[in-house]
Amino acid sequence: MAHTLTEEDEGKKVVNHDGDTIGVISGFRGGQAYVDPDPGITENVMSTLGWSDVDEDDYALNSDQVEHVTDDEVRLTSEL
Repeated sequence: MAHTLTEEDEGKKVVNHDGDTIGVISGFRGGQAYVDPDPGITENVMSTLGWSDVDEDDYALNSDQVEHVTDDEVRLTSEL
């Protein structure tokens, strides 16, 4: 079941189906969520504060790749 991500999800860690952290939601561009696979402390703080910092090293995340969303994380589907 796909979940639509919103700007409220910015700063949440992104985990694979096995629970391994693979990055954080770094921001949104044109309604599209982006994942920073290697965030530093600065990027983590900026995302948590809602200060979007999407750059060329971030990857687009589609809603059909998301299994579920909690208060702290975005868990990806097992197909990835």
